[in-house]
Amino acid sequence: MENFDLCVIGGGPAGYAAAMRGMDLGKRVVLIERDRIGGTGIYNGALASKTLWELSQRVATANDVLRSRDREPFRLTWEEVQRTMNEALFERKYLHSCHLQMMAARPGPSGGTFKHIRGHAAFMDPHVVEVKRDGGIATVRADHFIVATGSRPRHLPGIGLDERRILSSDGIFAITDFPKSIVIIGAGVVGCEFATIFSNFGRTKVHLIDRAPRILPFEDDDVSDLVSGNLERKGVVIHHRARLERIAAEPDAVRYLLRYEDGGTEEVAVEKALLSVGRVPNVENLGLEHAGVDRDEKGGVVLDGTCSSQPHIHVVGDAMGSNMLVNIGEMEGRHAVERIWQLKDLPLSHANASTIMFLDPEVAGVGLNEQGCREKGLAHRTAKIDYSCLARATAMRHAKGFFKMIVTDDDRMKVLGMRAVGEHASSAIQAVALMISTGMGVAELAKLMHPHPSITEGVQECARMLMGTSIFKPEVLNDRMRCTTWRPAAGIKAA
Repeated sequence: MENFDLCVIGGGPAGYAAAMRGMDLGKRVVLIERDRIGGTGIYNGALASKTLWELSQRVATANDVLRSRDREPFRLTWEEVQRTMNEALFERKYLHSCHLQMMAARPGPSGGTFKHIRGHAAFMDPHVVEVKRDGGIATVRADHFIVATGSRPRHLPGIGLDERRILSSDGIFAITDFPKSIVIIGAGVVGCEFATIFSNFGRTKVHLIDRAPRILPFEDDDVSDLVSGNLERKGVVIHHRARLERIAAEPDAVRYLLRYEDGGTEEVAVEKALLSVGRVPNVENLGLEHAGVDRDEKGGVVLDGTCSSQPHIHVVGDAMGSNMLVNIGEMEGRHAVERIWQLKDLPLSHANASTIMFLDPEVAGVGLNEQGCREKGLAHRTAKIDYSCLARATAMRHAKGFFKMIVTDDDRMKVLGMRAVGEHASSAIQAVALMISTGMGVAELAKLMHPHPSITEGVQECARMLMGTSIFKPEVLNDRMRCTTWRPAAGIKAA
């Protein structure tokens, strides 16, 4: 039986990051993965879907130009699309595989301190796991464990996922051609991303079922309305305030019945359906009961931060059951290792995590939005500038979008949050994330020298608007620039 300082179960983003952080600290580490290194961060998730989105955006942009000149639209076959996606997956897989092999084969004093085992791990007791793999069973003992076993698509009762006609967010990647039509059940981030991808390619009629009054209900109205309007302009049918009563895969189609809030019903037939209603953690069949790890009534692991009821066993990434994002999972994995070896005392905060939604247009955010501020009763000021005021957006011919900065309602005007909606949105928010974490006010941001022309100039102009020093004046261009104040006592927004 081999002995290690740290055993990481699961080689997705969180587990991989945890294993490498353990190596940083000079620990003897074993990484156990039953399937493919990289997990959902590469396959059936972040990299795969974003490769599809990037390609679909290029097709949509090209077709916007072609249509404006009365030319036939450009079309790709699904085989060509899938080839591009598989090339991206292979490149990332190859990087991870080569890295692991070289880590395991390192010469010198650090050699032999890392091992990668492929197989399914389950606890036999609090410090021993059994790994079932092709060719036999291995037993591993470790002082500390990190469970990073990822997640799988959530199922709904009454919906028979066959991964042929009714697909999960994993199964969608295995289709062999563009469906002529598809219904997407769930108007959250993943559902809206796939609606964007298929509508961008222009080969599929997309239906999107939304039980709420608007898609992306966790975002402010202006973000949701812009994304919704762009989807509808591309032909996406959004069934607002609709409840799915019935759906079934038939030989010739997928038929579904909707019931609306006003009592009306509608039956629709499509070629395929995508169920996109979130993911659930993979914490079954790990033998956690043999390790003495407490579970809640829903089967999730009871946690204090990343720490389970057994202090030497931590859970990170999607297996925690919340905040299922690659960047957050990686930070959780690194944090757990640092907490195990007492480099960190404070719990990991997710408050200022930056996020990207790959929609039309791209949406990036950090910190609070206006909706969140109101829910907390926080008085705040907001500056919003349209992309049409930015030279770079004009040059790119992509002037749909806006920047919105939210600050405290005081003289300091500390940054509370930001939303960037439009081209290059994700590149514009990281400086704001740093400002939030350090408690900086907008005066510091207004002083920075931004490159020109760049999208990030919109961030600076928001800061100047709040200070009353912007180049364009919101009192004149109030259809494109606006400053508002909200205070809980008044309960209103004032310009």
